[in-house]
Amino acid sequence: MTDSVAATRTGKRERLVDGARQVLHAQGVEASTLADIAAAADVPLGNVYYYFKTKDELVEAAIEAHAADIRAFLASFERHRTPRARLKAFVRALVEQRDLAARSGCPHGTLCSELAKHDDDDLRDVAPQLIQIPVDWAEQQFRELGRRDARDLAIALIASYQGISLLTNTFRNPTLMEREGRRLERWIDELAG
Repeated sequence: MTDSVAATRTGKRERLVDGARQVLHAQGVEASTLADIAAAADVPLGNVYYYFKTKDELVEAAIEAHAADIRAFLASFERHRTPRARLKAFVRALVEQRDLAARSGCPHGTLCSELAKHDDDDLRDVAPQLIQIPVDWAEQQFRELGRRDARDLAIALIASYQGISLLTNTFRNPTLMEREGRRLERWIDELAG
């Protein structure tokens, strides 16, 4: 197989995964069809089956792509020298997503919530990593701050973000997320005191 053929196939698969991520976020898992995803990816519907035998396989690939992005996103904060600075930069980066949250909610939280009700055990089991990864990262930051309650604080931070994403989406009001971001930064300062 030539490199150009492999690149074309890889490109279509990646486009399908990206299309799935967009469509699943906008429409939800249950309402999304393979035809919707193929259209968003600009890939003929018949080609979808070459890469993914079922919609659930495509959803799982989308979850794995989200997880990889989350890991890269969190790694980007390593340029900050202190855990306090990393946590505050994390909050600011989440707040930058306020317009997206106002339109469709948090892509990770909404996907996890929907898949928690899904019949497929595999999807139910793989989706929680989208929340687990940032919880674990935040726990490490709080632990580096010397906090014995690092796990509880990490859960509180991610719960606050997920909650404000829901409210921002419900009320279509990005200002809510801005206010919560400022509150979270003050909270981090107090904890790091």
